[in-house]
Amino acid sequence: MERVEKALNNLGQSLNQTYTAIIKQDGDWWTPWIEEIPGVNCQEKTRDELIASLKETLQEALEFNRQDALDLAGSNYQELAIAL
Repeated sequence: MERVEKALNNLGQSLNQTYTAIIKQDGDWWTPWIEEIPGVNCQEKTRDELIASLKETLQEALEFNRQDALDLAGSNYQELAIAL
C-alpha cells in the first residue's frame, strides 16, 4: 500500500512540473517535441489537437520511464525526490 501511495504522490509531482515544448508548423502539419525529454513528439493537423496529443504523449512517456526505472531497481531500493 505504501508503494502505491508513493507512486501516486510521485505521479502528482510529475503532473505539476513544467516542460518546454518546441512547436513548429510545416505545411499542413504541426509537430512538437519536448526539450527536456527525448523521444516525446507527435504530429497533428491543428495546433489544439497537437497540444492535447503532446500532453498525452508526455504523460505516457513519464509513466513508462518511471515504471522502467522501478523495474530495473528490483528490490531493496530507495526513492529520493530531487528538486532543482
